[in-house]
Amino acid sequence: MKYTEDHEWLRAEGDEIVVGITRHASEQLGDVVFVELPEEGREVEAGDEIVVIESVKAASDISAPVAGVIVAVNADLADNPGAVNEDPLTAWFFRIKPTEAGAIDGFMDEAAYNDLIG
Repeated sequence: MKYTEDHEWLRAEGDEIVVGITRHASEQLGDVVFVELPEEGREVEAGDEIVVIESVKAASDISAPVAGVIVAVNADLADNPGAVNEDPLTAWFFRIKPTEAGAIDGFMDEAAYNDLIG
């Protein structure tokens, strides 16, 4: 697993990257009540805002960590957005096929992420 400064987790699976939010992010958001996912097949650039999460506390966006094509979304989150709070490490949002191989190599490992959140 790798992590972003925006509290996303990234997991490489074959030539795709699975993206979700960390437990820290989930706790900061509070109870998630709505998730808007991107369309499959959408081409994105790193930094594009592609997911909207609404909680009882706030609305937040998830940005694409890398450039690529959205190849799958977790449609179950539309019916059960609270799954993000129940287990944020399995409640993934989307899978992206990155434009460049090794695209997640530069992101933080778990130790560096834990240092970030203190």
